[in-house]
Amino acid sequence: MTAPLSETSTLLLIEDDDGDAFLVEELLRQAEAPPKITWVRSLREARARLTAGIQCVLVDLSLPDASGLEALREVLSLAPHAAVLVLTGLRDMHVGVAAVQAGAQDYLVKQDVDARLLARAIRYAMERKRADLAHLRLVEAELTAKENSRLESGLLPVAMLRTDAIEHTTRYLPGSQGSLLAGDFLDTVQTPDGAVHVVVGDVCGHGPDEAALGVALRIAWRTLVLAGRTGEPMLRTLDTLLRAERKAPEIFTTLCTVTITPDLRRATLLVVGHPPPVVVRDGVVGAVGGAPSGPPLGIFHDADWKAIDVPLGEEWAMLLYTDGLIEAVVGAGDEQLGVDGLVDLVRDHGAVDLDRLISHVGTLTDDLAAVLVRRRTA
Repeated sequence: MTAPLSETSTLLLIEDDDGDAFLVEELLRQAEAPPKITWVRSLREARARLTAGIQCVLVDLSLPDASGLEALREVLSLAPHAAVLVLTGLRDMHVGVAAVQAGAQDYLVKQDVDARLLARAIRYAMERKRADLAHLRLVEAELTAKENSRLESGLLPVAMLRTDAIEHTTRYLPGSQGSLLAGDFLDTVQTPDGAVHVVVGDVCGHGPDEAALGVALRIAWRTLVLAGRTGEPMLRTLDTLLRAERKAPEIFTTLCTVTITPDLRRATLLVVGHPPPVVVRDGVVGAVGGAPSGPPLGIFHDADWKAIDVPLGEEWAMLLYTDGLIEAVVGAGDEQLGVDGLVDLVRDHGAVDLDRLISHVGTLTDDLAAVLVRRRTA
């Protein structure tokens, strides 16, 4: 029984001998599902026929305008998507090995083939080519994924801290598996005057557009802070950038930015539509009162934001986070942790080990960015 070929198989036969071409056509007519055959006599004619619809090419190595491996290499370059079989009268094992090494799926001698062998060889060659192309796409996808991973890693911030008096810990956990970046962002910068600036923000939505916008806002925040532009002027600049870069008018951003004075005893906060930080001062735990300072960025053109002054004292810790932390699901139901639940967790587990704290919040269902800054005690 002849090996079946797909009904949609399309073959290009490159053969200058009329008798040999007729023989190939007759042999393939005996297949269970005869392929559609296009016959050309030279490489010049083949160039116009080697379209993406051709799935397999049978090529002789003795053509009017090319011969030997030269003809094969020309066909392989013209049809990288198709299975290519050499069908020749040359019975030479060395040439056959060279042809396969050059990229041919098989090497057939005309005198040795019959209907069954030819149909089976074509079918196997097409399957091998399909597997080769699938493997190539997989390798390309893996390389692209590695490049994307390197790009994303390069876009994550490195804190700019010169003081040893501050203990600084961050955690960044994108909600999407396989991604290093999300719409959440964080950063920490110490300016030449000794002040320490921290930001945590959240672009609404999920996906690469939101991640890119988060990176843009984070870099803009760092640049503005280093340039000495803080407070409400900085927020207005970020608002302008957000409106220019966002893909849809409904996209907004919440954030909390903190400036800790050079003596590390006070902090000024801007809580922009964002969950309030949790502060531990002299063993007392609580959320920052007076939050929020105003609405998120990207909603109102005439928004005002009021700074919040927070005394810190000698011994303190402050946790800034995105809503992924307080929206963690607690227990078997759908109850969320909330700000009060987070305060209780900090009270129970302390504000030293951020990983331990996150492990106790419940089941995370969203992106999470968190920064824990703590004044070191002597």
